[in-house]
Amino acid sequence: MTGTTTPTGTPPGTPPGLALDALSDARPGPLAKSLPAAADTTVGAFLATAPRLSAFGTPLLVLDGAALRDNAAHLAGWCAERGVGLAPHGKTTMAPALWDLQLRAGAWGITVATPSQLRVALAFGVRRVQLANTLVDPHAVAAVAAARDADPDLEILSWVDSPDAVAAMEAALGSAQDSAPARPLTVLVELGGDGGRTGARTVAEAQRVAAAVVASPVLRLGGVGGYEGALAHDSSPAALAAVRGYLERMAQLHRALAGEYETAEVVVTAGGSAYFDEVADVLAGLADDRTRVLLRSGAYLVHDDGFYRGISPFARGAGTPLRPAMHAWARVVSTPEPGLALLDAGKRDVPFDEGLPEPQLLADALGSPAVALTGEITAVNDQHAFLRTDAAVRVGQVVRLGLSHPCTAFDKWQWIPVVEPGGDDPVVTDLVRTYF
Repeated sequence: MTGTTTPTGTPPGTPPGLALDALSDARPGPLAKSLPAAADTTVGAFLATAPRLSAFGTPLLVLDGAALRDNAAHLAGWCAERGVGLAPHGKTTMAPALWDLQLRAGAWGITVATPSQLRVALAFGVRRVQLANTLVDPHAVAAVAAARDADPDLEILSWVDSPDAVAAMEAALGSAQDSAPARPLTVLVELGGDGGRTGARTVAEAQRVAAAVVASPVLRLGGVGGYEGALAHDSSPAALAAVRGYLERMAQLHRALAGEYETAEVVVTAGGSAYFDEVADVLAGLADDRTRVLLRSGAYLVHDDGFYRGISPFARGAGTPLRPAMHAWARVVSTPEPGLALLDAGKRDVPFDEGLPEPQLLADALGSPAVALTGEITAVNDQHAFLRTDAAVRVGQVVRLGLSHPCTAFDKWQWIPVVEPGGDDPVVTDLVRTYF
């Protein structure tokens, strides 16, 4: 990591960092979104000039380095106190430098959702990867088998939720090579729920899937997985009851399969960023000398000023709240009628699927003193945001926006500046590269 998002001191036993040197040598180029012309060099050379935030253009997504470090340490400590591990979902940021921060804070490994994301994780040296999805693409199956055969210490887990998925993996392995892989692929049986996403719908059905895995010569049964967040979307009593009931069925499935597991270590995994307290409460007791319980929370690192601010367990009394580590700056480009200003940030720049941005600060320019701004973003178009406010705003001024849902913020940016708190015009200490 070229800047300060990586902790300067790490505890004993911290895994080695990822292979990030190439990021310092990368050249963002003159066409990189909202970066200054001076960034047409290597990242390392650009950061050595101590660029200020005022050198960047708008719209702009900005990360707070101190908040990132605090959030990483906060959840790592919370998990350690409860005896659960953490394999944060890398698809939230798709930023290896931020994965490195999470791993150095004590994460067991990184979770991904697609074969292409898995390739990124392996390319940057992640040693433990969980693909929280069914691996049935023939090319991806062959690549995973080859990677594991070539590296005995590489650990890759994937999920299955039907006998058909087991058959598809077997067919892919059979068509990809003349003989079975030297090391059978480890899979977790996925339990779902009615109205949810993937996953066997009942414990009995999941047991049949497990039997198909055990019967396979090229797969081995290594645990159970699932996602409670697909069954609820708020923190109402009914939603929390649905989550808890689902997690209790996961525990039931794990106990039913106790005599069938084929791996030295068994993984039980659930937990996004909304209900990880429930996951720890219900599943942590399953951990023992052989069984590891893993959360997969991903949004906690960046947090937000919207959906997760309201639903995070730490906002519901489970601990000290996380800190939002992202915001956007947008410029006023038009004031066509009283009470309405158009900003130069739209759907291509800011998330909108879990709530619209919220106006927070108003300044004459990036890097100049800002004042609190009240108002509302009522809509976003592809490249514009509609700001309704009674404040006197002028064309050319800039607005800081709080954002909701980091998962759909990062995918809009290839290079994201990181700043440290202090002063109106902070130094940019890093450029985080994403791989969407």
